[in-house]
Amino acid sequence: MRRVVSEDVAMTDSETAGARSHRRLIELSHRIEAGMITLPGLPGPEITVHLSREASKAAYAPGTTFEIGRISMVANTGTYLDSPHHRFEDGADLAGMPLERLADLPTVVAKLTEPGRRCIDAGALAAYDVTGKAVLLHTGDDERFGTPDYVVDPAYLARDAAEWLIDRGAVLVGIDAANIDDMADGERPAHTLLLAAGIPIVEHLTGLEQLPRTGARFTAAPPRVVGFGTFPVRA
Repeated sequence: MRRVVSEDVAMTDSETAGARSHRRLIELSHRIEAGMITLPGLPGPEITVHLSREASKAAYAPGTTFEIGRISMVANTGTYLDSPHHRFEDGADLAGMPLERLADLPTVVAKLTEPGRRCIDAGALAAYDVTGKAVLLHTGDDERFGTPDYVVDPAYLARDAAEWLIDRGAVLVGIDAANIDDMADGERPAHTLLLAAGIPIVEHLTGLEQLPRTGARFTAAPPRVVGFGTFPVRA
């Protein structure tokens, strides 16, 4: 029987199939719909038809039709990833982000849903091993997504926590809240520090309660758009 060999384990075809059958894919991104509001003040997407099925009849054989859609939206829509270019003019853009920093990442989920918690400081993360991992901050704020309350006292990552994550080698940081920074702080220290260190940020996650604290793997890869710093992802 053929052996399938990975970096640290060899499995038979049947063993590989069994492992895949036990894998569960969990949706962590919000749906994108026409007119939806991600953040107050940002326009919702405009989703229209560029080529309708009716119009396409003239170009194809009888009974064969296609539709081509068109979408106009700001980059910060739904669940999205920030690359360094979002904050820094000379930072890596979406096309410059290597896939190994965005896909199939070992993951740790920091459970931070205590009532009244806003500021996530370094002490709140001290118990977690974040080295080489995507760190997903589960605050529970996603329950308010799409409502005016979503931006009322949302949870955020403190400066010392961003520094702690950088020092310990986190490779990506995500949050299920309106912003990884305190929205009242114009300096945006979490964005500034993490993106300066080349650590991408994913904001507006959802469904993190479905994940274990450790053992999951995380993917959030946007299209390779040159000159763009932010784009929605399927997380």
